Amino acid sequence: MTLLERLNYRRAVVGIIGLGYVGIPLALRFSAAGFRVLGFDIEPDRIGALNSGRSPIGHIPSQAIADMVGTGFEATDDYARAGEADALVICVPTPLSRHREPDLSFLVSTMDSVAPHLRAGQVISLESTTYPGTTAEVLLPYVVKCGFSVGEDFHLVYSPEREDPGNARFNIQSIPKIVAGITPACRAVGEALYGAAVEKIVTVSSTQAAELTKLLENIHRAVNIGLVNEVKTIADRMGIDIYEVIDAAATKPFGFTPYYPGPGLGGHCIPVDPFYLTWKAREYELNTHFIELAGVINRNMPNWVVDKITAALNDRRKSLKGSRILALGIAMALMLLYIWFRFQLQFGLGAVVAVFHDVILTLGLLSVTQIEFSMTSIAALLTVIGYSMNEKVITFDRLRENLRKYKTTPLRDVINRSENERLSRTLITGTTAILALAGAFFLGGPVLFPLVSTMVFGIFIGTYSSVYVALPIILLWGVRRHDEPAEPLRPATQRP
Repeated sequence: MTLLERLNYRRAVVGIIGLGYVGIPLALRFSAAGFRVLGFDIEPDRIGALNSGRSPIGHIPSQAIADMVGTGFEATDDYARAGEADALVICVPTPLSRHREPDLSFLVSTMDSVAPHLRAGQVISLESTTYPGTTAEVLLPYVVKCGFSVGEDFHLVYSPEREDPGNARFNIQSIPKIVAGITPACRAVGEALYGAAVEKIVTVSSTQAAELTKLLENIHRAVNIGLVNEVKTIADRMGIDIYEVIDAAATKPFGFTPYYPGPGLGGHCIPVDPFYLTWKAREYELNTHFIELAGVINRNMPNWVVDKITAALNDRRKSLKGSRILALGIAMALMLLYIWFRFQLQFGLGAVVAVFHDVILTLGLLSVTQIEFSMTSIAALLTVIGYSMNEKVITFDRLRENLRKYKTTPLRDVINRSENERLSRTLITGTTAILALAGAFFLGGPVLFPLVSTMVFGIFIGTYSSVYVALPIILLWGVRRHDEPAEPLRPATQRP
């Protein structure tokens, strides 16, 4: 039976290399489509969790992993088993080096590991974001060195990931899949592979075109975020609410896409991917002016936020030294570290930092400044957080946007928007955490509370339970530590 026939009849074995936020959802989709899936990773803990039917990623329920294991899924760190797979899909990180150049070390290491075990009749598909030419310049030489004829007895495909973790509206099955091959025969195999798992295939003429397509998607976001961040600083100086302006502009049914400002760029993709093209363009003696300018603006946004905090303190006749801020949110660790180094201060005892899977959750008091919360604003923030947790990542811009939209919505209605399964798990497993944190809060003061919080976070790593449980306690602790009457939040035009 040929490779195309095995793919069409769902008799092929699909190997997923890199079981992270891209690889695991892909494995689930291929398994649901009827393929036997073999996963490869280098982290023993992650392999053990998957083989035990437990999810190492918060937004993916363990039951889905257990169901996949029940259909024959297996995770391994033995790359000698690469020969068992008919299709090998590579989903490894492609970060930037400290010199802001492409770091393909994970990809090269993967190919070094699997190359000795490749066989005729296989297909390799690269999903990692990278610069135009990577598939042909990095992967193809490995295949040729093994003695295969690409497009005949071996196939090479590029199909960029479009994963959006926690997005309930779109998933791998419903998001159109870009597919390209080194040869037309490779492209046909790629169509057969992904056509069995997704609803719509979009083919392009070359792997270079597919690689640039992925970069353009993220460059579009980075440049537009830089634009709206710059407009935000102008609107703030003019006393205009930028969110009101964006919401009004978004009513235009054509020619405008709303982007929202924030304290900078976060995540795996947007701060990194555009500079892959910047690096590659230099090979052709070209400069990427828009990309680099957007990068400058976005990198300077933490400075702007710090200046706003300093001004807010001055307005309240508070000195920077000795002030505290209650910082909450996911994926904000880099900004907090920046603030820390900017002011050359140390984290206070109240700072609690816990690692949750692939994101960093920072909760507690940071010795920088202090934001005052009224009980109304606390309820509004909890409402916003409960809604935003559905999308896994809470950023300052999303908090502010949702606060404006949902601050008058009853808490019960917003909770109903959350995933019922996650909320139920929270209520069941959170009892111990509530008792421990509440006891430390009322009896322990500023030393015992962070210690107990850290212990509870450690117990609950692997779920989001501690997030739901700890946020109200930490918020209340911040208010308890407050030495002045609470006041409402500033209007949107005055907030950083």
